[in-house]
Amino acid sequence: FPSVTLKTLDGKSVDVKTYLGKGNPVIVSFWATWCSPCKRELDAMSELYAEWKNKYGVELVAITIDDSRGLAKVPGIVKTKGWDFTILSDSNQELQQVLSFQTIPQTFLLDGAGNIIYDHSGYNAGDEFELEEKLKALKK
Repeated sequence: FPSVTLKTLDGKSVDVKTYLGKGNPVIVSFWATWCSPCKRELDAMSELYAEWKNKYGVELVAITIDDSRGLAKVPGIVKTKGWDFTILSDSNQELQQVLSFQTIPQTFLLDGAGNIIYDHSGYNAGDEFELEEKLKALKK
């Protein structure tokens, strides 16, 4: 997974690699405030997240690609929805360009070493269960 500096919601710069390669799987999901399927996917993952954390030790990092105007809405959405995972901002879309994808939501599953082992674009109800199957396979 590439090393790119992103921002936390309180404006601190962090390398996305800080969250990866610590021996646990990591789900990285790209989203935006204007993307309804993105929010539905994050809601679905949010419902399962506590259980996934227990079972698989997984971390979820949601990266918004909103520009500065959209970014102002992010903290309110996160609070309203009660999302209890790491939210980062790629407002210049640097990481999106390096990973070379166009469509969001774009979700990556990384193994404990930080290697991409699965990726998926778009969202249909139930996609989170396919992701859980990938997590189960990793655990074995």
